[in-house]
Amino acid sequence: TLLPQDVASFTVGNGQGISHSQRFDTSLNSLTVPGMWGSGLNFGKGDFRFYRSFDSFMKPFSEEDRQAFPEIFNLPKGVYEVSMTTPLGIVFEEIEAGKGVVVQDIVEGGLAELQGKIQVGDVLVGITAVKIVGAKWERRLIPARKFDFDTAVGAIGSNQPKWGCDDVVLMFERPGEADPKQTDKFFEFFEPPFDNPWKQQQ
Repeated sequence: TLLPQDVASFTVGNGQGISHSQRFDTSLNSLTVPGMWGSGLNFGKGDFRFYRSFDSFMKPFSEEDRQAFPEIFNLPKGVYEVSMTTPLGIVFEEIEAGKGVVVQDIVEGGLAELQGKIQVGDVLVGITAVKIVGAKWERRLIPARKFDFDTAVGAIGSNQPKWGCDDVVLMFERPGEADPKQTDKFFEFFEPPFDNPWKQQQ
């Protein structure tokens, strides 16, 4: 069973090959709400500082945005979100180095089995993590497709009550139902910019 370690702060990898725009740009337009990723004095402030669920995180955006960019206001087919407390009751297995983790088993009588949503073979593609900079902190949903086992454990462990976390939020992709390319495109929206504190070791 994957048990969280006492990890206070989490740093995302360098994310090479990912678009780092601070606004989700398309060929024609960008979303109307700026400042999704705060840095400097703005880190730890604003509507996006604490991720609770996909629906609540997307609330600040306008109806205009929702109509213009439906691909980022709806979870991709075969991708689902769960809110859990630890222990999760999930046995994760690393697919291969730097290629993410997959649900190897569900612990009998554990939370995952009781919730009944997660299945063996589902791939972890997103997870909430906490980042602390000085006296400020944020909890964000972070793309997890390329996480190794230890990074996944660290992200889970960073969701501690002292940072206002009463759960950890995970997104899974179900093989056979999801299109991995669509999933990865969706998660570009949640990738921190390269110059953001989320990309910097403290």
